[in-house]
Amino acid sequence: MSTLSCGIVGLPNVGKSTLFNALLKKVQAGAANFPFCTIEPNVGIVDVPDRRLQILSNLSKSKKLLAATMTFVDIAGLVKGASTGEGLGNKFLANIRETDAIVHVVRCFENDEVIHVEGKVDPIADIEVINLELILADLQMTENSLQKIERQAKGNKELVLTLNALKKVQAHLNENQPVRLLELTKEEKGALKPYHFITAKKVIYAANLSEEDLLSLDNPYFKTVRNYAQDEQSLVIPFCAKLEEELAQLSEEESQDYLETLGLKEPSLDRLIKVSYETLDLITFLTTGEQETRAWTIRAGATAPEAAGKIHTDLQKKFIRAEVVPFNDMVKYEGRVGAKEAGRARSEGKEYIVQDGDVILFFHN
Repeated sequence: MSTLSCGIVGLPNVGKSTLFNALLKKVQAGAANFPFCTIEPNVGIVDVPDRRLQILSNLSKSKKLLAATMTFVDIAGLVKGASTGEGLGNKFLANIRETDAIVHVVRCFENDEVIHVEGKVDPIADIEVINLELILADLQMTENSLQKIERQAKGNKELVLTLNALKKVQAHLNENQPVRLLELTKEEKGALKPYHFITAKKVIYAANLSEEDLLSLDNPYFKTVRNYAQDEQSLVIPFCAKLEEELAQLSEEESQDYLETLGLKEPSLDRLIKVSYETLDLITFLTTGEQETRAWTIRAGATAPEAAGKIHTDLQKKFIRAEVVPFNDMVKYEGRVGAKEAGRARSEGKEYIVQDGDVILFFHN
């Protein structure tokens, strides 16, 4: 499985690149107060925060720790008309198409020093500018595909399902609705698999607030974004780009102290990373020993041999069984030996579906 990624989108000057820099904890994307600062998409791989790793590492006295990772792509600021090539249009749309989910950064703060491309702060209007461009891009692709399929379907009955599914998508997009809100049968989903609709991707809204609004969440802009996200069953994560940028410059300990003085439990970005990971239907299983304690990423629903294959293809091919201890039992019984003595280590075969937090030892030929 190639690594799954989240594309960070938004209008110019909403805090996208600042968010991306803070995610990477180093200035990789040029953040500047004018549109089109980001032209090539910047790709960053970040660790998924997971307190379980340190706990297991302490139990096993591991020499090193390896976290699961998540890929974020900072995509240049979209503008009105992108679907017809305005700004850097088609290039951005191609970059978004290649990602697996979308983090949509929305500006929910007033600041005269930071220009807004539309001249005023209106998060819902901003969201709709981008959504419309994505819908228009999908519509264009659907119409091009329909022309081809209509010709081919005349001599091929099997394509009728694809043809009808595409027509259903076309009608839905014409109502200004994203594909992710369209109800499709299992067969229709199968027929549409080759078509990578941008608006079929799950979206997480990242609402960029001022520091004081982040603490109270009483900002009217934020409330409208939250309601909008709820209506389309998307998640919204409030954050303050300026604060995250400051936190990124500090050591882990200083950052924790600073958050505590503000009355915050964790950086908003830690939550954003975790939520992005879950949005992509990813879970983590763990391995631990004296050499290393490590988090491995798999799709929810993966079997034990598939999980073994993440470590090494040979482990998947020659898989015999997996010895599984849930994380909480590892902690409760102070390691694998204690868990085994308490009868909490299970032997699982090829059909076993791995659960998030399983601590696994694989046996193979």
